[in-house]
Amino acid sequence: MERIPILKMGSLLLVTIQVDMHDQLALTLQDDLTTRIVRDRARGVLIDISALDIVDSFIGRMLGNIAGMARILDAETVVVGMRPSVAITLVELGLSLPGIRTALNVDLGMELLRAELTGDIASNGPQEA
Repeated sequence: MERIPILKMGSLLLVTIQVDMHDQLALTLQDDLTTRIVRDRARGVLIDISALDIVDSFIGRMLGNIAGMARILDAETVVVGMRPSVAITLVELGLSLPGIRTALNVDLGMELLRAELTGDIASNGPQEA
């Protein structure tokens, strides 16, 4: 079965989606990620979607569900690398992705997660989607 790799970096988990997401893969990622959050006691999750050209309503909802589940498990979620076409599609679909913060790239996303975990969020930093 195809799986998305989940890397542990200290108290953070890094997910880099490098393949086109289909519904079953998204469900598997959700299960794998929640399991890893609990097992590794992760405090943050960074999801890199820079390789995705298209995000449909199901995948968008799954990202929101992942963030909600992570928050319940005491982990923050940041999505990075969103292409303009993906952002436009999500807005046109009416998906606001509550609970997900966004950043332009992995470096900024890691910085945001570290700031959230230490309580140093600047008022002008990246915002929730």
